[in-house]
Amino acid sequence: MKNKLKKLLSDPVLVIAWILAFLSSFIVRPDSEYAGYIDFRSLGILWGLMIIIQGLRENSIFEKIGDVLLSKVKKSWQLALVLVFLCFVSSMFITNDVALITFVPFALMTLSSCKREDLMIPVIVLQTVAANLGSMLTPIGNPQNLYLYGLTGMGIGEFVLCMLPYSVMAAVLLLTAMLVLPGKSKTLEGRKKDYNIVRHFGSTKQIVVYCLLFAIALLSVLRIVPWFIMVIAVLVVVAVMDGKILLRADYILLLTFVGFFIFTGNMGRMDFVKENLTKLMEGREFITSVVASQFISNVPATLMLSGFTENYKELLAGVNVGGLGTLIASMASLISFKAFSNDYKESRGKYLLVFTAVNVLFLVIFVGMHFVIV
Repeated sequence: MKNKLKKLLSDPVLVIAWILAFLSSFIVRPDSEYAGYIDFRSLGILWGLMIIIQGLRENSIFEKIGDVLLSKVKKSWQLALVLVFLCFVSSMFITNDVALITFVPFALMTLSSCKREDLMIPVIVLQTVAANLGSMLTPIGNPQNLYLYGLTGMGIGEFVLCMLPYSVMAAVLLLTAMLVLPGKSKTLEGRKKDYNIVRHFGSTKQIVVYCLLFAIALLSVLRIVPWFIMVIAVLVVVAVMDGKILLRADYILLLTFVGFFIFTGNMGRMDFVKENLTKLMEGREFITSVVASQFISNVPATLMLSGFTENYKELLAGVNVGGLGTLIASMASLISFKAFSNDYKESRGKYLLVFTAVNVLFLVIFVGMHFVIV
């Protein structure tokens, strides 16, 4: 119990969210309206997706797909391309966090096996950028998208079309980055013909069940299946099939959402605060959300700013582009940094330098692009 409490208190965003919620409750005393602050639909769908994707991860399905693709490559640039675009494409469906949790360690093992440690930093940095940018195309790509998709009532087509220009630009920039990789034309060495990163595929039965649950979750996101039906289905099926998976959702993130829901709900009931923040945001939703994301990350920025604007498309673009920039602009970026640091502690400074340079370059390009197309 002490370890669990210590883990909760060690997450700065969670602690800040609940401190803000607690302090604001002295101004707006707890009452029956508090329950209305919390978006149970978003939380329920997010929880269900976490459980389903965790179940698929534990059956090594994503690594197996990557392993099959990597068996076809011969040149260093091809290897980098597959590793980067695995994150870009998969993040659209399994979230940027899970894409990085899965494919960054996969890339570390693969590059080491191929004796291309010189590509380690640029590839891991580009994987991180790719996951953060790829995830912006779909409602299930990241938590802020799922929340805004539910809040706005947008249709799936409208949502995708809103983010499509940014995704196309992201793909072009990532492909361009392949041209400047060091030793990109070198033939891969040190790989045996029977080379395999993934030794075990997992349970075919479980994979089929989790895929069916994922289809139900998608129908829930699209508002075809009620969200609570999806939650009950996931809870019952997974409890019977593989109960330990239920403990592996990111409950810290869910609790962070609740804390920010309470805080922003209270702020929205303070007329002075609401009027002034709404005026501050008006016509500046994109740049405000980009800047805010650099300091508090894009998920909290979304939750804090969404109550003070109705121009949700600008906010949506801003918090997704805002995932570029600083290391904490998207908390998913910390996953890559920690994974790299565990194996290459002496190169952390170099990683941060390259990470910041690449992210700032991409951020400047996307901000410029935004003001051209709006």
